Amino acid sequence: MGDDILIRTENLTKRYPMGGGVLVALDRVSLEFRAGEFAGLVGPSGSGKTTLLNIMGSLDVPTEGSAVVLGERVETLSHEKAAELRNRHIGFIFQTFNLLPVYTVFENVEFPLLLLGLPAARRRTLVMQALDRVHLADRARSKPAELSGGESQRVAISRAIVKEPRIVFADEPTANLDAANSHGIIQTMERLNRDLGTTFIFSTHDEKVIRYLRRRISLVDGRVAADETLTPATAGGPA
Repeated sequence: MGDDILIRTENLTKRYPMGGGVLVALDRVSLEFRAGEFAGLVGPSGSGKTTLLNIMGSLDVPTEGSAVVLGERVETLSHEKAAELRNRHIGFIFQTFNLLPVYTVFENVEFPLLLLGLPAARRRTLVMQALDRVHLADRARSKPAELSGGESQRVAISRAIVKEPRIVFADEPTANLDAANSHGIIQTMERLNRDLGTTFIFSTHDEKVIRYLRRRISLVDGRVAADETLTPATAGGPA
């Protein structure tokens, strides 16, 4: 796998038993993602995009085929090795924010660094840098209940990038946000992609997100229906 290829899937298939039959969530999906991409898995609910995101993020394993992520073959990793891969190199952003309500914004963002065993001074520096990047340094002592939806998602972004991961997976990150906050969130991630070189891969069916993508992979019934590189004329957000 070339140095700039971070992810490669080959004939990736995922089946789930359902009733007396089988649900095919992914059907022989072969893709590559390179460093610095701002790409989206696009399709309606049930198209397989979240399943694919979860396998590439080592949260799930395929039934058949392979997924090589940062040189590691996901389907052969132990639970411990998969967790280590995620902890060190992968960030996640979810539509429900997943902030811990009893902890402050600072503590929520700090959590991934505790898993890495970094010293307190280094953790504080990284947390405040990450919060500053999403313009929330002044809310470090706030609790999640005191935040708006847009602020909560920006905290989730900060938590995802605090350890400076190579890849961030974002699963429907604007699903619970209004239009103005949606554009703000995507512009924040676009800026982080540009400034930090972090690879962002989205799962979405939100047109507001799709307008910003530089690569759009359309999934239909678990298969890749189209894989398009978007030009500046068709990407870049609202006019």
